Amino acid sequence: MTKILVADDEPDLETLIRQKFRQKIRDRKYEFVFAANGHDAIRKMEEHPDVSIVLSDINMPEMDGLTLLSKLNELSPLSKTVMVSAYGDMDNIRTAMNRGAFDFVTKPVNFEDLEVTIEKTIRQVTQMRETVMAIKENNILKMYVDQAVLNFMNSREFESSLTANETVDASIAFIDICSFTTISEKESPDTVVRLLNDYFDLMVKEIIEQKGYIDKFIGDAIMAVFRGEYHLDRAVDACLAVRKKINGLKDFHGYAPAVSIGINSGEMISGNIGSAALRRLDYTVIGDVVNTAQRLQSAAQPSQIIISEGAFEKIKESFKCVRVGEVKLKNKERPVVIFDVVE
Repeated sequence: MTKILVADDEPDLETLIRQKFRQKIRDRKYEFVFAANGHDAIRKMEEHPDVSIVLSDINMPEMDGLTLLSKLNELSPLSKTVMVSAYGDMDNIRTAMNRGAFDFVTKPVNFEDLEVTIEKTIRQVTQMRETVMAIKENNILKMYVDQAVLNFMNSREFESSLTANETVDASIAFIDICSFTTISEKESPDTVVRLLNDYFDLMVKEIIEQKGYIDKFIGDAIMAVFRGEYHLDRAVDACLAVRKKINGLKDFHGYAPAVSIGINSGEMISGNIGSAALRRLDYTVIGDVVNTAQRLQSAAQPSQIIISEGAFEKIKESFKCVRVGEVKLKNKERPVVIFDVVE
């Protein structure tokens, strides 16, 4: 239902409008609110913030329609005003348009013309509000979807490539906040969420600094992806920075925050995983390299950054690493040699 404010000091106009639009009123398509002058109209707008259209006369006591028009733009920027006046000379029309009027209807009122004008104005207001809502939704979406996903959506015919995938060479880091469940058992949910978000915010900044992106948050862990030149080096630099920042935090009620990290590098599948029919997809990376990175994180002790032997061979000239030894990783037939990145 569209709410319409009529600002006019003619006593008979309210009766005429209710008669001419009685069907629309009964069908709850229109709801009219009436004001006797500009000041009254402003009060009514404050009482009815959901007004979509204002029909305003020009010549009114206390505050004329042109003055009201200039104030309405600030009071209700998403509403539209149609001037309805006998003063339909070019000067008044131009002044009204310059002050933001959407249209101008002259008196005596042709109600068929007025109805057409109202419908046209409704379409304009609806389109404008949908645009504003889309902007708000887009800003909210950016909080939940990584920029890499948004870039993917803008870089191709997204709808026609929902299930498309590609093989990429990248590095994966799994970063887990050690023993965080002990906080969950002792503190209130609000405290747990706030603390976790504080830790995540600190970690994400370091990942972004090295041009990585967050694939997902998994409970109290982060899965980060690094692509492009020197992706493994940047992944390690990011994780070293994360470890340093977390280790530098103060204890929280006896809890000393620390992270265990696993990094792996190689070829993986990148694309949308999920159900296109259900419209629920996750733009992610999958493959043995990803699985191994998670297993390496599980093998890491607090404050350790564990990498595979293959990753060690790629970065041994740039980072100081210590051989930990062979470990048996879940779903791996043979033990693998792992290294701890020291600095």
